[in-house]
Amino acid sequence: MNMITRIDAVEPDQAPPGPSPKRRPLWHKGAFVALPIVLVAGGLGLANRQAPAIAAPPPPTVTVAQPLVRQVNEWDDYVGRFEASRSVEVRPRVSGQVVGIHFTDGAIVQKGQLLFSLDSRPFAAALAEARAGVATAQSDLALAESDLGRAERLVAVEAVSKSDVERLQARVRAARASVAAAQARVRARSLDVEFTQVRAPIAGRISDRKVDAGNLVAAGEGAGSSLLTTINSLDPIYFSFDGSEALFLKAKRAAEAGGAESPVEIRLQDEPDYRWKGRLDFTDNGLDPKSGTMRGRAVLTNPGMFLTPGMFGNMRLSAGGTSSALMVPDVAVSTDQARKIVMVVGKQGTLEPRQVQVGPVVNGLRVIRTGLTPQDRVVIAGAQLVQQPGVKVQIRQGKVEPLKAAETPVISAPVTGEATFAR
Repeated sequence: MNMITRIDAVEPDQAPPGPSPKRRPLWHKGAFVALPIVLVAGGLGLANRQAPAIAAPPPPTVTVAQPLVRQVNEWDDYVGRFEASRSVEVRPRVSGQVVGIHFTDGAIVQKGQLLFSLDSRPFAAALAEARAGVATAQSDLALAESDLGRAERLVAVEAVSKSDVERLQARVRAARASVAAAQARVRARSLDVEFTQVRAPIAGRISDRKVDAGNLVAAGEGAGSSLLTTINSLDPIYFSFDGSEALFLKAKRAAEAGGAESPVEIRLQDEPDYRWKGRLDFTDNGLDPKSGTMRGRAVLTNPGMFLTPGMFGNMRLSAGGTSSALMVPDVAVSTDQARKIVMVVGKQGTLEPRQVQVGPVVNGLRVIRTGLTPQDRVVIAGAQLVQQPGVKVQIRQGKVEPLKAAETPVISAPVTGEATFAR
């Protein structure tokens, strides 16, 4: 078997004879280099021609409106409780046994209405005795006057001394005083008989009876006497509250400026609006140094006796009458740390933040005290879509309107604890 063990290089001189290879032109070499470049550039151009250009996003759209100009009444809020305008503890003025009760617990009573009857027989006997004393005193007076008359006729003939006449005159004066004292005892015993009928000293709602018929009651004052019942006068009724020193100073400044009497409106905890009307009646003569508050009182009419002492209520007090105010939706006001901000659209169509001073909310609209003018275009919707101020926006025209009554929150009544099927 033949195997190749070595390959020797061929020298140029020893190359086999034959024709020499032909050399290619230079442009052939350039074509091989340029052709791939042309193909790549053409592919990129074709790809760019087929892909559409990415358009810039449109500016965000916001709803703007000018602030609503409306006449408003501003109020200061307080909380407090109702109190009876007058409250009386009914106690007996004479001691004795209760023989009758003439009212229903919790009823409305009128002034002078009979409430309790006490046993009047002991006092009637004392009255008869006093009247007998009057008769005795009047008899003594008649005898003394008769003796004096005879003595005065005998003085002219000097049959009676002047000293005897003077003693008779003194006896007449003493008899007249005895008659007056006896008549006073009759009036006192008559009052005792009258006091056996305990009547209502004021009109109002009466509490329950503290004693029943058959019990002995004691007259007097304080712990030594017997409490029969209590009566609260409810028409008119008081509303007591505590106000801060700042609100007290505000009311004093308004009064010094010649402001009218401040009306008062109150709502109960289950009422959506302020239906009870009244007026400020009293402020205390000093502030409480511990709490820095001033005690005040309002008075209200209560013809139906619905308002009850101890009932809780929210009160608002007029803070200076009617004034013109700029109002925007409350949702248009945002908070930037300690500032209140409202976004407005400037002349160039860009968002601008405005720092404002706000007031109370009326039907969903916030009162703006400072920071806006009636011509400003306030963003009332869509501002949350814009991240930064200064962004150009598209404008949609809106309108500032107060919320309707159906859209305002309604306070519901307490939920019933349980229920059963009706039979």
